[in-house]
Amino acid sequence: MTRKTAKDFEPEVLKLFDSYVHGQLSRRGFLASAAKFTVLGLTAEGLLEALSPNFAQAQQIGSDDPRLTAKYVEYPSPAGYGKIRGYLVQPAKFTGKLPTVLVVHENRGLNPHIEDIARRIALDNFIVFAPDALFPLGGYPGDEDKARELFKGLDQTKTHADFITAAGILKNLPEGNGKVGAVGFCYGGGIVNFLATQIPDLAAGVPFYGSQPTAEDTAKIKAPLLLHYAGEDERINAGWPAYEIALKASGIHYQAYIYPGVQHGFNNDTTPRFDEAAAKLAWQRTIEFFNQQLRS
Repeated sequence: MTRKTAKDFEPEVLKLFDSYVHGQLSRRGFLASAAKFTVLGLTAEGLLEALSPNFAQAQQIGSDDPRLTAKYVEYPSPAGYGKIRGYLVQPAKFTGKLPTVLVVHENRGLNPHIEDIARRIALDNFIVFAPDALFPLGGYPGDEDKARELFKGLDQTKTHADFITAAGILKNLPEGNGKVGAVGFCYGGGIVNFLATQIPDLAAGVPFYGSQPTAEDTAKIKAPLLLHYAGEDERINAGWPAYEIALKASGIHYQAYIYPGVQHGFNNDTTPRFDEAAAKLAWQRTIEFFNQQLRS
């Protein structure tokens, strides 16, 4: 079957799905609202299924790829729940010390897509750690709906502290070069913006369509930033003008790109909101940015 894209769906359906994904609309609410749309001959249930992630179809790097060493690890979390668990990936063979990258997931925890993202970055010769914020509540449950529900139960103050701890773990890894970059998507993009306000020696931050900090917190940022936004993302983009003003006012080094005509989540190749051209360009810019900021 031909893979569907955002262009196959009416804009209003995509907005409904975005509201559903981000907890502003229940599953029942989405189905009731989507029932009036007839797209591709699908029912409301069919629409939801078509818009939901297909991890197997999108996987780029297998979990058993011989070029990589990957494992789940646990670390103490003095500021959080007791332990942090995540996915640690690095090249199977390398010399010297490698730069490190923290990967922060969307609002569903450490799902197969984020693990695949971690492997993609590791293949570009980085050590990568992708924590699972849901670990204190049992970890990613293998179901996106259940994961979103679990996410509501997190104490975000503790979760934020755990991500700060995770960055510190990477900084002190014996195999690492002491430089830490962070990349995140949606919720994770917001976390990357947050980390930049809290970690003075963060070496690089790359938020994809992430919520923005206040002007007061923005003034604390020392890290260079590469910001990616989707052109058709009113919810997140509403905060960008004020953030840009604050970044400029504080003299922060940043690059920002708004990709026209694409949806929130355009980098996530497990759903129809994925835009191949924009994602390819954004990813190329991301790896180049990490190479520039983390290897010198």
